[in-house]
Amino acid sequence: MIRFTNVSLMRGTKPLFESVDLTLNPGDRIGLVGANGAGKSSLFAMLRGDIHADQGDIDFPAKWRVAHVAQETPALERTALDYAIDGDTELRRLQAELAQLESAPHSTETGIALGHVHSALADADAYTVSSRAEQLLLGLGFTLAQMQMPVASFSGGWRMRLNLAQALMCPSDLLLLDEPTNHLDLDAIIWLEDWLKRYAGTLIIISHDRDFLDEIVNVVVHIDERKLKRYSGNYTDFERQRAAHLVLAAAAIEKQQRERAHLESFINRFRAKATKARQAQSRMKALAKMEELAPLRAAAAFSFEFREPAAAPNPLLVLEDVDAGYGERVVVKRINFTLQMGQRIGLLGQNGAGKSTFIKTIAGALEPLAGKATLGKGLQIGYFAQHQVEMLRHDESPLWHMMKIAPEVREQELRNFLGGFNFPGEMVSSPIAPFSGGEKARLALALIVWQRPNLLLLDEPTNHLDLETREALTMALAQFEGTLVLVSHDRHLLRATTDQFMIVSDGQLQPFDGDLDDYKQWLFETKLAQAQAAAEASRPQGGPALDRKEQKRLEAEARQRLSSQRKPLEARLKKVDAEMAKLSPRKAALDAELGASAIYEADQKERLKTTLAEQASISKQLEQLEEEWLSLQEQLDALS
Repeated sequence: MIRFTNVSLMRGTKPLFESVDLTLNPGDRIGLVGANGAGKSSLFAMLRGDIHADQGDIDFPAKWRVAHVAQETPALERTALDYAIDGDTELRRLQAELAQLESAPHSTETGIALGHVHSALADADAYTVSSRAEQLLLGLGFTLAQMQMPVASFSGGWRMRLNLAQALMCPSDLLLLDEPTNHLDLDAIIWLEDWLKRYAGTLIIISHDRDFLDEIVNVVVHIDERKLKRYSGNYTDFERQRAAHLVLAAAAIEKQQRERAHLESFINRFRAKATKARQAQSRMKALAKMEELAPLRAAAAFSFEFREPAAAPNPLLVLEDVDAGYGERVVVKRINFTLQMGQRIGLLGQNGAGKSTFIKTIAGALEPLAGKATLGKGLQIGYFAQHQVEMLRHDESPLWHMMKIAPEVREQELRNFLGGFNFPGEMVSSPIAPFSGGEKARLALALIVWQRPNLLLLDEPTNHLDLETREALTMALAQFEGTLVLVSHDRHLLRATTDQFMIVSDGQLQPFDGDLDDYKQWLFETKLAQAQAAAEASRPQGGPALDRKEQKRLEAEARQRLSSQRKPLEARLKKVDAEMAKLSPRKAALDAELGASAIYEADQKERLKTTLAEQASISKQLEQLEEEWLSLQEQLDALS
């Protein structure tokens, strides 16, 4: 259990949390949400012990192992596979101890110590660690060949995937994930989602991906007005509850304003009359003591809309036998594709399959390597990709960027337009260098919107956008009257704004007949098949037949490996059985106690409250143990 008691925290002169009280239960999967700068990352830092509260306490079991994603990745020569396994620090410690003992002079004490270390390594699943790390890295988008490459050879985004792999490899009771999907494509997000659903510990996630949160979390903690408020359910449930809370808050404020007006009226009328002076004084005290309800922060959420697109040709473009790629390297071959006016296409495919290459070819950023591309007369393309954000002049302001594309338009009109994209006051004329990634992306979108495109090509437009801006983009795209081709790892955005899917796979562009759930199924089947094929291909082929002695030796090794895999599973199963046997009688006693009428009498209120709390806690523990028991039994059955 994690308990915040009267916690306050200042960052500089800014108060982030004030007298916060919150309880989180073991096994909860928690989504931490709140406006940018509200304190989400600072809360994580407190849980990691990197910073300490100015007041109050944060308590959770001292024996809990905490895992989180490192933000820096050193340029190491270690292979990606070894780097991922390094996340299991206890395993690495045991391996180092084993190496030290094996190099020491033989003695009885050394032999005993070796036995203890081998037993501890078996408990730590040391004999399956390489295959577990391979499966994890495959899920995160690495190939078997990339796993043997040095960490230093990977780009920043791929190094962050390696840091995520380390955190997932670390056995933990509390896992802290801060924007884990930022550097992942849709395929890796779907895999991570599936992995996290099976995570047995307590999970806290910061994410701007609402579908990701909806699939994983069962609790949402909202940071608002320097407080932490807990909501049961996923992100959609939180939105409903939050909306209902805001309606009630609005009604409470309106009622309070009526009461204040009545009291002030009485005071003003009778303050000077001697016969009413005492009553007026009491009203003044009541007015002074009246609790000020927190102002309802129901200011209109950020929103924008695309301007009416320029008249569009039909078809907008035609690609005939086009090869798309770079230099002499063909990434997507023999593309035959006609884009009709009004189509809204979501582009699917594994990382590196060629989605961005295809979009760049449509946008004209890449010339076709072969074939013919015909663009309709009057085609006006609005193209958004990460390099659009990088091409912004960081020493110039949002207003300068607007004046560059609209030199004839009055400055005030441009200021008003930028204000609609949340660039108010001095921000309009300030250099964008210190802007956040989300603010720069918002400016790039504003520049596209101004130009009234009739074809939008969007390649991962939600990177770095917060939930509010993502929702604004979703609403704007849903109402966009032109044609849309979209690549995104945000499934909510894909579902809300596209009506057909195409897939780039095996170097080809094809229609995908299905929805995102069908794609998820296709993805798992395909990745599993590819992993098996790669494993088969890595085994030596065509060698001489094994003699009977060698065959027996290999079979004995296989049995030994299976035994070493079964041993920790059987040991854990035994512990789970014992824990369930211990908790079940207590739960039965509590059920019986709550079934008796005496406990519901007025003088038993505290006892009822305590009994209900204990029953809920034990029920939760039993449910988790039963799930673990089934999982362990399935793993043992598979090994059999």
